[in-house]
Amino acid sequence: MGESGKLVLHLNHKAKSLNQFTGEYECRVDAKGRLRLPSALIRQIGGVNLNFTVNRGFEQHLIMYPKEVWERKTKEINQLNIYSQQHRQVIRYFYRGATEVQLDTADRVLIPKSLLEYAEISKEVMLFAYQDQIEIWSKERYKIMLEQEPEDFSSIADKVFGNNAADV
Repeated sequence: MGESGKLVLHLNHKAKSLNQFTGEYECRVDAKGRLRLPSALIRQIGGVNLNFTVNRGFEQHLIMYPKEVWERKTKEINQLNIYSQQHRQVIRYFYRGATEVQLDTADRVLIPKSLLEYAEISKEVMLFAYQDQIEIWSKERYKIMLEQEPEDFSSIADKVFGNNAADV
């Protein structure tokens, strides 16, 4: 607990993850809810970790985490105070819909229907892979998100990173 009595989470942003994904991929979900991962992304996964957890994202998309990344994130969330209403809301939102999935022999994962409905995914999908996670968007919602990117991204980046030059 911090001096004010609030729980303080210390995140180690400099810790190197086992997975560092990169890329943007167009895919399809079949009628059974199976999503075939692109071969370029499979190569980044490296065949080491074929187990994932899929969960709801913040902007009506899904996020797929490799098993070890999910375990690390749940350790952070589990530090929250269940007696705080705000913390309980974060815990519930974070875990809501979380589902373990495994890559099958055809490089597919089965996404639960409830998660597909939440993200408004029917057929066409965009995968956005970065850091140690893979965002799963309906192609339509991804396009809308891209259209809403700020025109002044440079000044936003300066505000976020400008004062942290010593941290880099």
